[in-house]
Amino acid sequence: MKIIVFGASGSGTTTLAKSLAERLSFRHLDVDDFYWVQTAVPFQIKIARSQRVANLRNAMEACDNAVVSGSLISWGDYFCDAFDLAIFLTLPRETRMERLKHRELERYGDRLFSDPDLKAQSKAFLDWAREYDNPLFSGRNIAKHKKWAESLACKCVEIGDLTNEQRIDIVISVIDPK
Repeated sequence: MKIIVFGASGSGTTTLAKSLAERLSFRHLDVDDFYWVQTAVPFQIKIARSQRVANLRNAMEACDNAVVSGSLISWGDYFCDAFDLAIFLTLPRETRMERLKHRELERYGDRLFSDPDLKAQSKAFLDWAREYDNPLFSGRNIAKHKKWAESLACKCVEIGDLTNEQRIDIVISVIDPK
């Protein structure tokens, strides 16, 4: 079984996917690990599209069961047919932005205040993430996610502002209705 968990940055996609993978004994694959070159300061250099698509596809095909976290809206048609279940996470903007600010501080610590380049990078990321709810935003946004969800060959379940444990319970009940 292959499951995709997607939504806005800060909506809990990685947290839920990791938890599901652990609970179900599935492999967890995070899209960011295939999108970005691993560097000392993360999220600086993108992997070429064709290479990242091939790498994720190969990783998915190498296992029977996987939970993928992240957005695949611009990764090609293969992924529209690659999943047995999709989970679309939504959260209010204010909640997401507070989570993201906390995550940035946790990730970079005091460097976020002392390194002007890192501070500018973090601000640009937060500004980008804030626009998710704007359907006219040229970057990743909720309208694009909804359109992508409609293109999937599998069932897509939208889950809102719940605890991670409640979200796990919903997904488990969809996978194994009793």
